[in-house]
Amino acid sequence: MNDVIRDEPTRGYWIISIVALLWNLLGVMAYMMHVTLTAEDFAAMGEAERALYTGAPTWVTGAYAIAVFGGTLGSVALLLRKSWAVPVFAISLLAILAQMGYSLLMTNVIEVMGAGSVIMPLVVIAIGVYLVMFARSSKKRGILS
Repeated sequence: MNDVIRDEPTRGYWIISIVALLWNLLGVMAYMMHVTLTAEDFAAMGEAERALYTGAPTWVTGAYAIAVFGGTLGSVALLLRKSWAVPVFAISLLAILAQMGYSLLMTNVIEVMGAGSVIMPLVVIAIGVYLVMFARSSKKRGILS
């Protein structure tokens, strides 16, 4: 017999979970566009911008994949109300931090792309942190099993 009382998710829970899935699917789309850049795409870039893409180590691309596919899987887990959303989002966040840390701290992206290039990485990090906290809160409330 299961004596665990589960809290029922609110409309807000479902909205956040669906928006999280859509956000992460956009990330998957951006990742796919990134890894399928063609010679024509590179030719259209300036030399400094092209160097940012071609100079990135393989582990950064791997972190990118873990971040977006992990976030997508975590979002699906939220929709299925599964507690494994918490560790999946945590792994995704670690990958986000690795990828964005490299980009912001180990390249000249700000010099090449301008100060505005910091905004999107910070937004991605903030959303990653929020999704970990949201999943943890949902688990504590008994929404996730």
